[in-house]
Amino acid sequence: MDEGKPAYKRVLLKLSGEALLGELPYGLDFKKALSIARELKQIHELGVDIAIMIGGGNIFRGSRGVEEGMDRVSADHIGLLATVINGIALQDALEKEGLNTRLISAIEIRAVAEPFIRRRVLRHLEKRRIVIFTAGLGSPYFTTDTAAVLRALEIKAEVILKATKVDGVYTADPLIDKEATRFESIKFLEVIQQELKVMDSTAISLCKDNDLPIIIFNLNIPGNIKRAVLGEKVGTKVF
Repeated sequence: MDEGKPAYKRVLLKLSGEALLGELPYGLDFKKALSIARELKQIHELGVDIAIMIGGGNIFRGSRGVEEGMDRVSADHIGLLATVINGIALQDALEKEGLNTRLISAIEIRAVAEPFIRRRVLRHLEKRRIVIFTAGLGSPYFTTDTAAVLRALEIKAEVILKATKVDGVYTADPLIDKEATRFESIKFLEVIQQELKVMDSTAISLCKDNDLPIIIFNLNIPGNIKRAVLGEKVGTKVF
């Protein structure tokens, strides 16, 4: 591999809502959004096509609403709308870095976002626009992990970059179990068999069936997105 040459031409970055928390206990830290935007600009300048699927857990989680007695469908819809809020913030941050973007919502909200039309999205990517997917798949009961995989397959992304707060996949939760060890790489079947918390089982099965690799890495280490795109050893590769 040539130094500085990307290993992937088209990527889908899966960002959790918590990625936008920054130092806040709750809500949206715009400075963190700007920091992510600056990192994405670096890989955009390498000629990489970028799509993003963003979550909404910093604002509301459907599972939390269910625990408090809400109807599952209502709670999930609130969570999906929270992702649109995050998407608008990230779009603004990217455009402040001089990048052209398109915000896509699986729930029709034409005043702020385009509906998902596959051919139109592919055209945006061909024109070097960064595409931000929000509202998951627009349906309850599906996580943004599953939505990320499905959209990645639809746009023919070569890899999913899953940005987290830990530096890969461990034998157990490293924030709880100090004896947990990290995998440099692991196969999809092993993830399923060991019930590792990488993505939900539907998302992992979709990746396995379609040979779509996932790289899990720590977003809070500057330069990690670029390292992953360049094919350097960072985090854990699931394949």
